Amino acid sequence: MDYSKVASLPSAFFDKADEMGERPFLWAKTNGAYQPWSWDKVRHQVMALASALSHLGLKKGERVLLVSENRPEWFIADFAVMACGGITVPAYITNTSEDHEYILKDSGAGIAIVSTETLAKPLVKAAVRTNGCRLVIAMEPFEVPQADAPEELHQWDTLLQEHQQASSFPQTTLEQLRRDDTACFIYTSGTGGAPKGVMLSHGNILANCVGAYDLLSEFGLGRERFLSFLPLSHSYEHTVGQIFAMTIGAEIYYAEAVESLLTNISECQPTIMTAVPRLYEMLYQRINRRVEKEGRLRKYLFRQAERLGRKKYHNGEKLPLWDRPLDLLAERTVRRSIRDRFGGHLKGMVSGGAALNTDLGLFFHALGLPILQGYGQTEASPVVSVNRPHRIKMDTVGPPLKGVEVRTAEDGEILVRGELIMQGYWNRPDETQETIREGWLHTGDIGAIDDDGYIRITDRKKDIIVLSGGDNISPSRIETLLNLQPEIAQSMVYGDKRPHLVALVVPDTEWLKSRQNDPEEAGQEAMAQAVREAVNRVNQGLSVVEKVRRFTITTTPFTVDNDMLTPTMKIRRHVILEQYGKSLESLY
Repeated sequence: MDYSKVASLPSAFFDKADEMGERPFLWAKTNGAYQPWSWDKVRHQVMALASALSHLGLKKGERVLLVSENRPEWFIADFAVMACGGITVPAYITNTSEDHEYILKDSGAGIAIVSTETLAKPLVKAAVRTNGCRLVIAMEPFEVPQADAPEELHQWDTLLQEHQQASSFPQTTLEQLRRDDTACFIYTSGTGGAPKGVMLSHGNILANCVGAYDLLSEFGLGRERFLSFLPLSHSYEHTVGQIFAMTIGAEIYYAEAVESLLTNISECQPTIMTAVPRLYEMLYQRINRRVEKEGRLRKYLFRQAERLGRKKYHNGEKLPLWDRPLDLLAERTVRRSIRDRFGGHLKGMVSGGAALNTDLGLFFHALGLPILQGYGQTEASPVVSVNRPHRIKMDTVGPPLKGVEVRTAEDGEILVRGELIMQGYWNRPDETQETIREGWLHTGDIGAIDDDGYIRITDRKKDIIVLSGGDNISPSRIETLLNLQPEIAQSMVYGDKRPHLVALVVPDTEWLKSRQNDPEEAGQEAMAQAVREAVNRVNQGLSVVEKVRRFTITTTPFTVDNDMLTPTMKIRRHVILEQYGKSLESLY
């Protein structure tokens, strides 16, 4: 696809659908097995829904809230809205009724599309309270009391049936769409406060697709398969896992849940995977637990595969002659087995959304599953840079994508320029002007650029801890090191304007129970001792000012449901501090 000649995202889809025809496109589970939706089927449903939306009065520039888990209908709704000139406003399925009410009011969405009855309940309550959302479209039937019903409730299947001839399809509107028209509002996940609506144009997202194509063509693009499991309401999955995948004619499989991720991977055999670091941390823990249960020989071979793989990385992928026989054995046994567990066809895994621990990246690289760490922000549509497949620098986030300019300000802040930069924050002109100055996006991230143009990110400006002695410390780096310990599931480091660091730790209770003969023995005292040993191990590799001097334990995990995690598994520091601030302060 010649991205420079594409006027809009829907026109890109229709052109690709004409080319692909009856070939499989979207895959979803039906009766326990993946079944394909062809390009033609998806195109016909996009046209039917766009016709229905046009008939229902959707005008160019009007916002449509979309609340759904990842599924084929998500894609259809998104592209039908855009084909009408509308603006998709994705919402997280974990949102409360209050969250939906905030986004409905802030965006001014007059239409909402929702998938299941469970997700409809909080949405409908919010829609009724706002009075601005005039109609709701339900992908699956649900019932609500008359008093709680929206003005209009339409059934997805009925609308598609009524408009299958696409008599109201907004062809003129589609033809008039241009790259600088707004395609979607992506609401930031709110790690530091109220979410903001990031306005992304068709051109913003297409610019990201140009860079992604240039990067992944180094793998040799063929019949690609993507596994979609990050929320499509997040810009990372929306751009890379859906829109870019569509532009290259890839097949998209929708995962069932994080718990069944490894099963889904083996079923769909993806060629490219995109994920956030927290997922790789979880996979790391699972792999190591499995290895600990293996016999002595298999455990030995696994550790040798890891050791030699790391050695190859540091030696430019070369080994001395005496290491090669053992490495070949490890390749044919350990690495092949692990690659098979990941479907056997993975060309590479891309990590974004937060900083990836270097040692964690090396672990997977050594086992034959290279991770390309990247960097981006919703405000950049979202990808700014990614490591190149044939020159990975694990301690960096790679060079800028094609068409992207990056430089650092005097204070080390990363600045970005290019067509990928957002149009602005919806209804927040002052914050937009503060964030985009003279065409440069001020990211709020601190870093440096090496002689090869590779970017190193040290931390968020607002997340940096400044100790009372003036030392600047990156809490996320220390938290990742803590989370990689088998005894620790999650952590948050604290200490701004204090003399030293302390931490809140969530122990890995499953690991602790597995180490006890009697699970009941995994009580408070044993838990505290295990965590203390893990913290001490981490401290040995830290500088004096980075060491965690004391900690407090909570057995309540940070989750999306309790609002301590964003849907992409980043911790919400301000929410955690509201509950545990006094406990952390008592450690001083």
